Amino acid sequence: MVLRHCINQLTRPTKLSFKYCILKPIFLMPQQQSLARFFSASGNLPKTKPSVDKADISESDKPSISEIKRKASSTIPENVEKKLKVEATEAVDSDPSEVSEEDTKAQELSDASKLIKLSEKEQEKHTCTEASSKIHYSELTELFEKIEQESSRLKITAFISQFYYQILEHATSDKLVKIIYLCINRLGPDYEPDLELGLGETLLIKAISECYGRPPSKIKKDYQEVGDLGIVAQKSRSGQPTMFKPTRLDIVTVFENLTKIAKSTGKDSQSKKISTINKMLTACEMKSNEAKFLIRSLEGKLRIGLAEKTVLIGLAQAFVNYENKSNKKISPEKLAQAEDIIREAFSRIPNYEIIISNAYEHGIFNLLDYCILTPGIPLKPMLAKPTKSVSEILDRFQGEEFTCEYKYDGERAQVHLLPTGEVRIYSRNSEDMSQRYPDLISIIKDFLKTQEISGKHSMVLDCEAVAWDRETNKILPFQVLSTRKRKDVEEKDIKVHICLFAFDLLYYNDKPLITTSLAERRKVMFENLRPIEGKFQFATFKNTTNLDELQHFLDQSVKDSCEGLMVKMMNGTDSYYEPSKRSRNWLKLKKDYLAGVGDSLDLVVIGAYIGKGKRTGSYGGFLLASYNQDSGEYETTCKIGTGFSDEDLVSIHARLKPTEIQRPKPYYVYDTTNSNAVPDVWFEPTTIFEVLTADLSLSPIYKAAHQQYGKGISLRFPRFLRIRDDKGTEDATSSTEVSEFYERQANLN
Repeated sequence: MVLRHCINQLTRPTKLSFKYCILKPIFLMPQQQSLARFFSASGNLPKTKPSVDKADISESDKPSISEIKRKASSTIPENVEKKLKVEATEAVDSDPSEVSEEDTKAQELSDASKLIKLSEKEQEKHTCTEASSKIHYSELTELFEKIEQESSRLKITAFISQFYYQILEHATSDKLVKIIYLCINRLGPDYEPDLELGLGETLLIKAISECYGRPPSKIKKDYQEVGDLGIVAQKSRSGQPTMFKPTRLDIVTVFENLTKIAKSTGKDSQSKKISTINKMLTACEMKSNEAKFLIRSLEGKLRIGLAEKTVLIGLAQAFVNYENKSNKKISPEKLAQAEDIIREAFSRIPNYEIIISNAYEHGIFNLLDYCILTPGIPLKPMLAKPTKSVSEILDRFQGEEFTCEYKYDGERAQVHLLPTGEVRIYSRNSEDMSQRYPDLISIIKDFLKTQEISGKHSMVLDCEAVAWDRETNKILPFQVLSTRKRKDVEEKDIKVHICLFAFDLLYYNDKPLITTSLAERRKVMFENLRPIEGKFQFATFKNTTNLDELQHFLDQSVKDSCEGLMVKMMNGTDSYYEPSKRSRNWLKLKKDYLAGVGDSLDLVVIGAYIGKGKRTGSYGGFLLASYNQDSGEYETTCKIGTGFSDEDLVSIHARLKPTEIQRPKPYYVYDTTNSNAVPDVWFEPTTIFEVLTADLSLSPIYKAAHQQYGKGISLRFPRFLRIRDDKGTEDATSSTEVSEFYERQANLN
């Protein structure tokens, strides 16, 4: 068993088979207790409270049954709300985009110092003995339970770092990889296909019903009451004794079964999935929380408030502790350095198996020597901060050399040419789009200059794919591009042609370029690649510091069917390519948005209002939400009903109708006290609308970033622009970004 160092206070040290110590089960549930009595009695909290310190949730914080029903209506869970309030107080009280590098480093050192002390306290609680080959799933779910009940980000980091440290000490690195993916509710890197779960509630209700011998109607009734299928499964398991004790679930078994479920397709796939789920549910211990978190994992949402950035920090500390064989006191500077290294490694190679195996073999402080940008592994793209005026750009880049490029209205495309000659094209969220663009795949090698065609070559090229009219040699609107099929495209059937506009070269012939200046990257790109009219071109650019010239270039970009300009630092370390970061060294200036907040927002559709009048038979308006990256929740931002053509409404209705659900997801945060905030129909979170807004304001109804202000932030006069098929819902505008828009607007006003 894995050391239960991250779960509850120890009753006493006990020798186990995996150097771990026993504690009391979190849930001791009477078999005949009703669902309402169970929740009012236990409050969905452990009966034995952690004794870490005063920040842990007290007995008075236990929810009543009425509060649980309120949570079923998708208000933010109380424990997560506390967690986010603590996060808000820990943040710098200023415009987030204006925090200096010095302030950030000072905060990191302060956090590192606190984290070291918290981790030392966690370590002191545990004594370890011998090792074993299996890590029981219950050990991980008890960690999940403790995280779910904790409000402090630093304490959560201490919990997971100690857990990961014990795995490093007593297991193999491949088991740690599986644990990391289970912690972030994924089964592998984003770019690997067929590894998504997110099973529907109908299938899961059927599985719970079959496994525990309860009618589906009772499962649905319980679900209606508490709003969490995981808790319903846990309660169902507690009332279902077994004749023979099944083999306990271990980490490897759970991970492999989840992977098998995710990859199951074709005939009888649903029955096979249910069969695999039932085997795991049967093996869940009666007095544990395994069933609860297993069902949540199958749904695709753990909802414990564990952000991936926290996982990376915890992993960094685990390796620092693991490598500290002399048991010397670890300095905050050393820990902060390790955190920076692992974040940088992950931005280059977003693959935990590669990162952990290299850190395990070579040490975390040597990690960047082995985790380098590699063709075939997409990195998250660098993004730009929005700006509202030309003068703001000149203020930001005062005294620095910068360049302006057209901002094309298409889809981000990261082109990879492997040394084997294979070509892959990835979207901004790391989806392999090679099947969508066979016409591009066939011509990528032609981009290389004639003298470079012989021999092996490799590159990673950052581009924008736009629809192109070959007769007029002009860019077509994004709406034309969106009509192109996304899968199984045959080159002979293509009607919408594509032109790639390249603006950055990140890797060329075995040499990563992200830590060279933009000027140097651009030089290598121009020297080694050649344009092909109507198929491949370099982004149009202009180097100027003159306000009038910049304004004219902006106007010209719009005339040339572009959105506006990208303005980038040209030289020095500030011009390095920063994967996955929205940087102030890149600014975007969109002509249409100068009078608004400076940019459009990409928001998730979670509900709709039935149409009336001429919109009868379709949806008349929609409820949109931002994505909270810390809690994994969708927070309502506005109701939208303008900007749609009749054709839009017909196609959107056809698209969203199959995703309707009977009740809101537990991770939807909205105002349950106001009928205007409750839509007529709820949806699975599958679709993103790009919207334009006049400005942002605080709202008593909507919930975006509500932990920061006491009220949420809403969009005033939102207008629909288009559907963003190139983005996953977790890549939607975050609640933090909504807050930044609001802060910038307030500062400018």
